[in-house]
Amino acid sequence: MVRVGAQRLAADPGRIPEQRLGLVTNHSGVSLTSGTTIDLLHRTGRLAALFGPEHGVRGDAQAGEKVSGSHDPVTGVIVHSLYGDTKRPTAAMLQGLDALVFDIQDAGSRFYTYIYTLLYVLQAAAAQQLPVYILDRPNPLGGEQVEGNLLDSNLQSFVGYPIPIRHGLTVGELAVFFCRREQLTAPVHVIPMQGWTRSMLFPDTGLPWVPPSPNLPSYEAALLYPGTCLVEGTNVSEGRGTTLPFQMLGAPWLNGRQLAEHMNTLDLPGVWFRATSFTPTAGKYHGQWCSGIQIHVIRMHDVRPVRTGLLLLQTMAQLFSQFAFVEPPPSRKYFFDLLAGTTTVRQYIHDQRDVTPLLARWEEDARTFLQERQGYLHYS
Repeated sequence: MVRVGAQRLAADPGRIPEQRLGLVTNHSGVSLTSGTTIDLLHRTGRLAALFGPEHGVRGDAQAGEKVSGSHDPVTGVIVHSLYGDTKRPTAAMLQGLDALVFDIQDAGSRFYTYIYTLLYVLQAAAAQQLPVYILDRPNPLGGEQVEGNLLDSNLQSFVGYPIPIRHGLTVGELAVFFCRREQLTAPVHVIPMQGWTRSMLFPDTGLPWVPPSPNLPSYEAALLYPGTCLVEGTNVSEGRGTTLPFQMLGAPWLNGRQLAEHMNTLDLPGVWFRATSFTPTAGKYHGQWCSGIQIHVIRMHDVRPVRTGLLLLQTMAQLFSQFAFVEPPPSRKYFFDLLAGTTTVRQYIHDQRDVTPLLARWEEDARTFLQERQGYLHYS
């Protein structure tokens, strides 16, 4: 079984010598042997402040929901929100701290916001010359497969950085990558895992799946997320408000049987499509009956979620005239473009052009990144 960085810190607390620690974490900062990282540092008397990303320190806020600062009801320690009035730690928040500790389970996708909380924490720490300790955790999508385009720099945002959609790096590796790319001088120390190899998907690790956010309740949802998250930028429900977000997709005007039959003719690796219906209790089409599909993972190591997502979008646009991209407010960018990291995908689909050449280009981007990331890898 893989031992995560938090377990290694529990076995040797001296790995972090500083006394007053600020911990960036949420409910996913747990281990089988040492409980939560909050409890671990609180027991040592060194936990001075908590910092919560999107969804909050206890993981009970929904996607996009603003989170306020407070005091943790269990430990009494002050909680600073990094998904409220500011997404960056301020100098006032960091005052009196000797070091920062980061322990959050990432989802392995470019548009998952936790890695941008990491980036902003590193930037803030560099400005104050505070050491940062990364308690490393597995990339749940593995470390070998890289998929997707390199994001256009003019579309960089809190859901996008110039890395592929499926980047194949752990948060520890990303921390080193961000520091070198952004020329940050914060002292960064990665407390690595034991037993993790790049070929492992999350079920191979022997670790329990703790949903990193409310809408990734299962590993299958996380595996499909690099492709089906793109649906968020359209008028199709991505399954929020159901028990199978990012696995079930649909809309009141969609014909799930027709869509499933067409997608199955593509013979995409590792997945099978089934017609279904659902009524979301939240999100798009709240309270409305939707016809749609469920994507079943039948061979997890074969799944290529980005290819699956793009071909699914193309198919929905071809089959249903009601399909559309969500229009942005004036002077804002399409949310779909921020997710896709390019305007080209939306233009291709809008013009009913085949996205297969785009996928071939994206494979070139992935190969370029595979070479670039060599200097940042901690694990074989």
